[in-house]
Amino acid sequence: MNKLNPKTELDILKERGLIVGKNFNFFNSHIDYGHCWLVEIGDDVTITNSTILAHDASTKLQFGKSKIGKVKIGDRVFIGYNSVVLCNVRIGNDVIVAAGSIVTRDIPDNSIVAGNPARIIGKTSDYMEKHRENLKTKPVYDTYWPYKTREQIEKIRNDLEHDYGYDE
Repeated sequence: MNKLNPKTELDILKERGLIVGKNFNFFNSHIDYGHCWLVEIGDDVTITNSTILAHDASTKLQFGKSKIGKVKIGDRVFIGYNSVVLCNVRIGNDVIVAAGSIVTRDIPDNSIVAGNPARIIGKTSDYMEKHRENLKTKPVYDTYWPYKTREQIEKIRNDLEHDYGYDE
């Protein structure tokens, strides 16, 4: 958004027919501008540095037509950095798409997928339970990243020399 054009990219996509639910987090990502009206995104979804495509132009030169298909993303979905979701794909509820994944087919509820093409590697519920337990024993930091002091940063660096923790 800027002073000359107060509309964000997301505002424009919604005007063009993109459907999004509540608490949609859209960071440095791209949703198919020409076919955004074929994309539906549920509640509590985060998409980070990724691409959602509702068309496939591989047939355009040969036939003069692009393949198009709906993309439906359920509730409580996280799409990790540098992932691509191709057209005609449904992603269920409570799904984690690992960074760098290429989603070429439907993903059922409660799944973690990774790879190219993305394949199921686990259950979201198991993953969350593991981290719920780890939060009791691993280092946890509560200052949001832009407000960390140099001292806090140095402490975190030292704490995480041989393990991981959790941050705000």
